[in-house]
Amino acid sequence: MKTASICAIGDEILIGQIVDTNSSHIARALNAIGVRVRGISSIGDARSEIISHLRALLLSSDIVIVTGGLGPTKDDITKEALAALSGAKKTRRSEEQLEVITRILSQRGIEMLPANRAQADVPDTANVIVNNLGTAPIMEFVFKESEFGHKAVLYSMPGVPYETLGALDSVMAAIRGHFALDNILHRTICTFGIAESVLAKMIEKWEDALPDFLHLAYLPNAIYGVRLRLSCYGAEEAGRKEAMDAAVRELYTLLGNNIYGEGADTLQSVIPGLLQAPPQAAYQETIGVAESCTGGLVSNLITSVPGSSAYYKGSVTSYANEVKINLLNVPEEVIEQHGAVSRECAEAMARGAAILLDTDYAVATTGIAGPDGGSEAKPVGTCWIAVAHRNPYSSEEIEVVSRRIDSASASREVNMQRFASNALNLLRLVLQQKLL
Repeated sequence: MKTASICAIGDEILIGQIVDTNSSHIARALNAIGVRVRGISSIGDARSEIISHLRALLLSSDIVIVTGGLGPTKDDITKEALAALSGAKKTRRSEEQLEVITRILSQRGIEMLPANRAQADVPDTANVIVNNLGTAPIMEFVFKESEFGHKAVLYSMPGVPYETLGALDSVMAAIRGHFALDNILHRTICTFGIAESVLAKMIEKWEDALPDFLHLAYLPNAIYGVRLRLSCYGAEEAGRKEAMDAAVRELYTLLGNNIYGEGADTLQSVIPGLLQAPPQAAYQETIGVAESCTGGLVSNLITSVPGSSAYYKGSVTSYANEVKINLLNVPEEVIEQHGAVSRECAEAMARGAAILLDTDYAVATTGIAGPDGGSEAKPVGTCWIAVAHRNPYSSEEIEVVSRRIDSASASREVNMQRFASNALNLLRLVLQQKLL
């Protein structure tokens, strides 16, 4: 199996000024075409360090992909370092990239400077893959077996994330042109509601029984839950894909309703598929939201799904108690007797939102995200969520289900994410008619 190393270049990464998202996108793309990533590294803008580090990567990997350091300013020295590494004698101009540079600068009303024009100049050892989204070309360097003990290719890509993302297909196609690649098959199972450690215990026997060519990875996330990625290397061999399918079927049996989707599914993306009109009525079921502690995050997640306007009506961010009382019709005595962070308040908020917004379903959140505001009875991380289901044939019939969420995180941001994702999950379960 061919291997790859990824390297992000830039002092701004090392000092934490920006987050390197390019490497994760590149790693996924490489895995998808059957290349195993050996490692991901970051180095600063120092010519000698770039050369020595990339030389070491080329000795250990068939493919090296570098991002960053290709801009028009003096601190962008990746091209110079790659010229030295590859033994370039001179530069040549990529007329295709120069056309892109001219177009982009013209659209932005920016004067063409010598530094901009120089971005189209590449070492004579490089092949150019035109970057249609930016001014820096993607450069390909091919090294003979005599140089590093095996054939190796290096790709230098821009540091701007959307430019790198836009060029990935072209780079992956170029890699395929150099190597015969094994087939890697991935299936990702999306779960929610089980802690990673508990999940591992639940499927321990199943995991231990997996054949050697199947590899399992746990991918926990505060919003998406725990994703289980099953990878099959050499998937073209007889019986391996069937073995993976059988393992996934067994996983569904073990985890049941804790699985909400596969691949790129999210809690919010599976909701529209669960919204169905009753057989006797021709209309699309709808959703509304009432939020307190999540501050609009639930609504943001729902509306991040294209086409959500077909089923999402709106929300009330009822942060203050008077908004809960005056707009959502939460009884004052509920807040006086039980507090705003309570089952009773969450249920009243959900019921009030369903009526106010005239929706079939309404989800509500009320809690303490922190870092302050907690008490012994209701510590930071406490949240009540509720989902109301309104009978479309009677405005008086509203059923409500609620649940308390206790987050161990002291981070306000993570608590809000967990509250919001749990609210979406409860809505999912209600829509699946598991609780109502």
